[in-house]
Amino acid sequence: MTRGAGLIPYGSLAIASLLAFSCKPPVQTTPAPADAPASQVAISGASVMIGVGDIAVCGSQGHIQTAKLVDSVLRTDSVAKVNDVVFTLGDNAYPDGSASNFALCWAVSWGDSTRRIMKKIHPTVGNHEDQSVGASPYFSYFGVKAGDPKKGYYSYDVGEWHVLVVNSELIVNPAFTTAERNSQYDWLRNELKGPQKLCTMAMWHNPRFSSGWHGTDPSFQPLWQILYDGGVDLVLNGHDHDYERFAPQNPAGVADSAKGITEIVAGTGGGDFYGFKTPVPNSVARVEGHYGVLKLTLGKGEWASAFIEVNGRVWDPATGKCH
Repeated sequence: MTRGAGLIPYGSLAIASLLAFSCKPPVQTTPAPADAPASQVAISGASVMIGVGDIAVCGSQGHIQTAKLVDSVLRTDSVAKVNDVVFTLGDNAYPDGSASNFALCWAVSWGDSTRRIMKKIHPTVGNHEDQSVGASPYFSYFGVKAGDPKKGYYSYDVGEWHVLVVNSELIVNPAFTTAERNSQYDWLRNELKGPQKLCTMAMWHNPRFSSGWHGTDPSFQPLWQILYDGGVDLVLNGHDHDYERFAPQNPAGVADSAKGITEIVAGTGGGDFYGFKTPVPNSVARVEGHYGVLKLTLGKGEWASAFIEVNGRVWDPATGKCH
């Protein structure tokens, strides 16, 4: 079983790697330039967010490298001053999010006290955290930064943007009740009512749409419907250990340039690489076999993004306008 077969150069453009779990020919993405100028990732006066999911594995170099990259951006980015934010997309420490995994794996990279990461971090819970009862080591480690440990969801503002951190375990883990699930949905509806920031994003662990190993998960359609009805602009996920960006789409996965939400999967923080299956509709860029992080610059009514590889290479620069 092949995982993470790498990227195949095509002139100055990038195409997706050989399909994992299949003997089919390589599948091309909509080509996006590699080694893009840094100016394509910047918006004058914008706030900066940088992060990834599926991170700390003891004995792996991947999470060490992504931590160094994030720290470097925080130290050197001329825009990243007061409002810069580090986020995670779940599965912060492997294999089960235990206290020892955080102490021995996470703490030597992303949790290193000599770095700026922990001062700027807004974490997200994943399924590996929840393998420890109630994800209690995760909540103990991050404290108030992780929100109420009885909920695991919270929100914050970054410049002109409102950010919703969703607990996907409430949706996919049968140990949680319907009442707990509905409480999160009600919270989201309330967050999206009334006066709010011009732009909104949501992030959680398991993606609604994915061409990766775990694939598309229809159990997240009700969540997407709430976000779609509330005018959310961006959704960020991890879980599949690859990078993938989708064109704006509605909760059913139909392209929608007017109200559609752009989804970006970034699960390349240090875990073992996964490969892609056959691309699902509206997938416009895919990268596998490379550790790296997602960088976002958030302007007033607009955003720019790119996948930054640990060697500094910039993949898939993209931009968008808020609804």
